[in-house]
Amino acid sequence: MDYKNIDRLWPHIHWLNVLAEQGSFTSAARRLAVSKAAMSQRVAELEAAAGVPLVLRTTRSVRLTDAGRQLVDDTRDAYLHIAQSFAEVRDLSTTPAGLLRITAPVAFARQQLVACLPEFMRRHPRIRLELDMRDSLVSLTSEGFDLALRHIEVPPDTYVARVLCPTRALLLASPAYLARQGTPRNPGDLKGHSQLHYPRQQGVANWVFQPGRAASPAASVTVPIQPCFVANNSEVLRDMACAGLGIAVLPDFSAQQAVREGALVPLLPDWRPVNTFGRTIFALRPYSARAPRNVRVLLDYLLEVFAGGFDGEAAARSS
Repeated sequence: MDYKNIDRLWPHIHWLNVLAEQGSFTSAARRLAVSKAAMSQRVAELEAAAGVPLVLRTTRSVRLTDAGRQLVDDTRDAYLHIAQSFAEVRDLSTTPAGLLRITAPVAFARQQLVACLPEFMRRHPRIRLELDMRDSLVSLTSEGFDLALRHIEVPPDTYVARVLCPTRALLLASPAYLARQGTPRNPGDLKGHSQLHYPRQQGVANWVFQPGRAASPAASVTVPIQPCFVANNSEVLRDMACAGLGIAVLPDFSAQQAVREGALVPLLPDWRPVNTFGRTIFALRPYSARAPRNVRVLLDYLLEVFAGGFDGEAAARSS
């Protein structure tokens, strides 16, 4: 094999890996911070050197040929290892630095995460933060995120997951609503009330409750509901509940401040809503044997801030 000029092709092969990961020349060029024309030229140069087509281009899509897929599959781990090794060398710096990209659910970010970030940035002035707020779990690797915070039951096994803190769902209403419509004493009473609902799936809406000390899902009670208002954002539902429009099931991190201020009252303390929101906030990062230093310092800080959870059970017991 002629290795005479192979060293000049290492960047080209890396760009092909990025193209395979991103799925389009436009997205790959954006990820590499280069022009689409430069991206296309590098791939063409690599194909010329290889002597076989590596990419099949159409007006709507880009996909790798068998040869292109083989080249990417055979080199992907090597480039990941290079990236990890460089991150470890960079971490030898005494001061954490660089860009840190985070993604988090909209409501959790607005109500909990943003409030604690200024102190982190004061402690680590050389770290630059970029926060993406969305409720869907994106591909961290393909979109270039260093850390994801997610409110889920079970973390994906494709990422390294750490438990940030426990969380729970609460059934809540405003004092004004309860004064007007009465206070439910058991799950069955909810059928006669106005419900504010967070949709999880299409079809018949219902709320599911378990006794507070239930050891088995067999003890669950399902309450069919006909909500007067539906929204896929807990912050919106909280505001509607505070306005006295009905009863809502909310995560404790959304309801925390409203409960403390008396704007919302926890209901049915002997029952707990289930199957609506996850019971844990997880911190997820792309798989690697060792996290970059700036990710570690942020994760340590978040574990410190959220160690006590959101006082959901205390709030429920106080009702």
